[in-house]
Amino acid sequence: MRFWLSPLAVPLFFAILGVAQMQQVPPSGPDPGSNQAPPRSDEGPGPAEASGESSSRETKIDLSPPEDDAKSHPDSAAAVSASESDASDVSEFHPWNPHQASKDEEVGDFYYKRRNYRAALARYQDALLWKNNDAVANFRIAQCFEKLEDPEEAALHYQQYLKILPHGPLSREAQKALERLKSKTAAADASAGERAP
Repeated sequence: MRFWLSPLAVPLFFAILGVAQMQQVPPSGPDPGSNQAPPRSDEGPGPAEASGESSSRETKIDLSPPEDDAKSHPDSAAAVSASESDASDVSEFHPWNPHQASKDEEVGDFYYKRRNYRAALARYQDALLWKNNDAVANFRIAQCFEKLEDPEEAALHYQQYLKILPHGPLSREAQKALERLKSKTAAADASAGERAP
């Protein structure tokens, strides 16, 4: 008897469950398939406009100071003019992305190891665009300029490295390079002076 009752009990259970769920569904409004235009704010005054309030972006806001403002706050004009002059000191905005700078340095290192000093120099300079006071990028740029036989630019970037990290891990190497570059430029100046009689 148990076997005969169970095949009838399962469909009966699902039928009762379906009826219970249909009773819980709220009645729907108009047919969802009908083509109704979405509500628009430009079709006429809404409840806010009819009551005299406005949520429009065209509403003008009075930003003028109160009548007795100069009397109540006598130093406010100086503060406003000082803040306006401070804002004019900002000349340009630099992008800041240290992750991109480290990627450019990594690619620059790749080119430097392959002795493609011009490509390495370009990538190190790109790193300085993303992180303008990067000591390592300045040091690597100086090395590239030294390899490309531009001692003045190399000296500038070695000095920039020492300005950023005076006791950094590459400071001794930068100081030795500066001494080496000074001796090279002195020798070049002496040989140029001998040739110019």
